Amino acid sequence: MILGLRTVQLHVKPHNLAAVRDWYARSLGVAPYFDEPFYVGFNLGGYEFGLVPNDSAPYTSGSTYVYWGVADLQAAVTNFLQFGARDLTGIEEVGGGIRKTTIQDPFGHRFSLIENPHFQGA
Repeated sequence: MILGLRTVQLHVKPHNLAAVRDWYARSLGVAPYFDEPFYVGFNLGGYEFGLVPNDSAPYTSGSTYVYWGVADLQAAVTNFLQFGARDLTGIEEVGGGIRKTTIQDPFGHRFSLIENPHFQGA
């Protein structure tokens, strides 16, 4: 069911998004494949590096979040829920056919899942 680690996100102050995007585009030598005011995504060798404008809790500037890639998000959530996980955010549509959620295992550990048609099978 798990396809592997997929996405690392850097949460940045909203007023810095354009400057941060431009710096990473220059320093990585690649333009973002997804560039919206609410999210900027770079495809780095089959992995996604995302910039998220967010300065509110629980996200803080400078924090990173790792997402496990899945082919069918609803099926993955259903699977984890049947083993006692809690869905903390609900499935979120974030544009470009991409959906994500954050869940919590029965022991209190949080992790996130993402279904991204731009990265199938990897």
